[in-house]
Amino acid sequence: MPVQHLIHLSLDSPVHAVCVLGMEVSVDINGCAPTECTSFTIHGSPGVLIGSSSTAFTRKEDTTVSRPLPSPAHVPLQMLSLSFSEDEDKVEVSYFCPNEDSPAATAVLYLTSIYVSLDADIYRDGQLEMASDKLAKKKWVWGPNGWGAILLVNCNSVDLSQVTDKAIFSKEIKTLAEVTLTVQGPSSTLKNYGLVLHTSEEEAKKIRIYWPQEDAQSTFKLVVGPSQHFHTLSPLESMEQTLYAEAIDFPSSSFSGLISFSLSLVEQPQDSAIPETPIYKDTVVFRVAPCIFMPSTQMPLEVYLCRELQLQGFVSSVTELSEKMNVPVATVYEDPNRLGRWLQDEMAFCYSQAPHGTISMVIDSPRTAKLEDFPMKYSLSPGISYMTHSTEDHQVASLDSVGNMMVSPPVKAQGKDYPLGRILIGSSFYPSAMSRTMGKSLQAFLYAQQVQAPLELFSDWLMTGHVDEFMCFVPVENSRDTKDFRLLLASPSACYELFQKKQREGYGNATLFEEVRTDQLISNGRKAKTIDQLLADEKLRKENDYVEKCIYLNRILLKRELGLVEKDIIDIPQLFYLEKLTNIPSDQQTTKLFAKPYFPDLLQMIVMGNNLGIPKPFGPQIKGICCLEEKVCHLLEPLGLQCTFIDDFDCYLTDVGDFCSCANIRRVPFAFKWWKVMP
Repeated sequence: MPVQHLIHLSLDSPVHAVCVLGMEVSVDINGCAPTECTSFTIHGSPGVLIGSSSTAFTRKEDTTVSRPLPSPAHVPLQMLSLSFSEDEDKVEVSYFCPNEDSPAATAVLYLTSIYVSLDADIYRDGQLEMASDKLAKKKWVWGPNGWGAILLVNCNSVDLSQVTDKAIFSKEIKTLAEVTLTVQGPSSTLKNYGLVLHTSEEEAKKIRIYWPQEDAQSTFKLVVGPSQHFHTLSPLESMEQTLYAEAIDFPSSSFSGLISFSLSLVEQPQDSAIPETPIYKDTVVFRVAPCIFMPSTQMPLEVYLCRELQLQGFVSSVTELSEKMNVPVATVYEDPNRLGRWLQDEMAFCYSQAPHGTISMVIDSPRTAKLEDFPMKYSLSPGISYMTHSTEDHQVASLDSVGNMMVSPPVKAQGKDYPLGRILIGSSFYPSAMSRTMGKSLQAFLYAQQVQAPLELFSDWLMTGHVDEFMCFVPVENSRDTKDFRLLLASPSACYELFQKKQREGYGNATLFEEVRTDQLISNGRKAKTIDQLLADEKLRKENDYVEKCIYLNRILLKRELGLVEKDIIDIPQLFYLEKLTNIPSDQQTTKLFAKPYFPDLLQMIVMGNNLGIPKPFGPQIKGICCLEEKVCHLLEPLGLQCTFIDDFDCYLTDVGDFCSCANIRRVPFAFKWWKVMP
């Protein structure tokens, strides 16, 4: 926004002034007016607009306007075109006494118009252009009709904490936002002025601005950043220079994501004892692009797998699914002590996007302080960024990780659109001495992104406490009266109903885990049981009644907050049992019991388009077919989904956890642009 500059006239000699094109200045009419004069006329050359743009005295060439004194005391002026020479335009103010036709005095003002502008892609069309409204650059507006420039975060940048403004770096500029600095005007005028690129000291900690160097095409100088919040250009000369900008941090609880970057024109007096004077200021407001997570309904781009000896059956099955989808598989070799569970429990693929580029990345929420324990960083394909977000709770059975979140497909609920879906977070719902929840730091980070409206679900009843243990989303072929996805919910009641049906049909002796070796059952704390034995187990029934209540609370919440109806939900048969927390130090143990899947968790499936990799439940065999597999196929295959049951029992339960933890999938970003969201 222009600085309001006041020009004082003189009757003794002409006054010379410089005006920035598009800037409004005020001329003091009364300051030098003779005391006996009662009116004045003001005359401007064709390049001068007399009056404000909305209430101009005249726009005609060489027209004289007469007004009484003393009102108005100040007359606004604007330049209409760039000056090619100094003092190219002129304004004359003549003062008149009552009943006199000739002026009693005349003041002359010579004007030189220069152009100074800082421009970015404020209209989000990938083009750098001068804003039609200078005020628009100072605002950032959400929505399909909004505007405002966007910065991407560089997650792979070198550590610049010790860098001075003299440092030179080679940069990949394809994901950096372009900012154009333009100066035009007579050189004899510009040499008396300087420019300052600047932001606040606080905002400088969130941004880096690079100036290309003339000696090398790919070399850039850091001119504004954490160690330098301004950069001076003096003396001034005509130029059109493209700068490159990147953000350092994503929005968070302490950072709104908005950054202002300004260009100030200052007059440098010939007398060194006189301070320089600010003349004009142009500002562009950027928003840092948020971190966006994808639901399982998005198509896969790349699959990451832990390749361990005990997981070979799992690895080969997932590799076959990937080949069906023509999706590449990347190998991550795991520390044997970690047993694979970190790959999904503590990692999440996401992306960040601006009109000028898209960055794919993975967020690591480690539960160990040693970063080198995580080979994922070194296994990523080229072009994929990596960042960590430290968590507060480093317990093994913790809700404080990005693994304890899921993203819904795009939905509409209660009159609100969520075109990028909603983040679903596992929570305890209420505090207690034994409750667990996602830490405030990670929660605040997810909320601060603004575009996926997090929703807390009740998951603290589960052993690991992650929402993906009782629910998932799968894509289906869209039809006129239904959504293009289904929510799958674990359902003990559906499982009991299935077993009771098979018992009535005379298959009560069919055995769960009949195909599993005895040593595998013992090592995983399981016993082969018949349908009759399972249905007669009152303790197991009570435990699953409790689980059913917990899932039902979430069912009601999901229906309301995601705009779902019953036909959007499919109940998947699944049993649970309760026990104390496992694999934790004794001082972290509680008396509270938590739910674990009684047989491999069918909800912990790998979704790759219409191909589903589902844990083989080893359910009761009836006529050579697992009745649990048959039921799941009956529910899902009519929707166009292909079910593959993966046989690798040892990676399901005590030792590793459900095999879904041993794989992670990078998916296609949303087609919808996040800046069109109305948060």
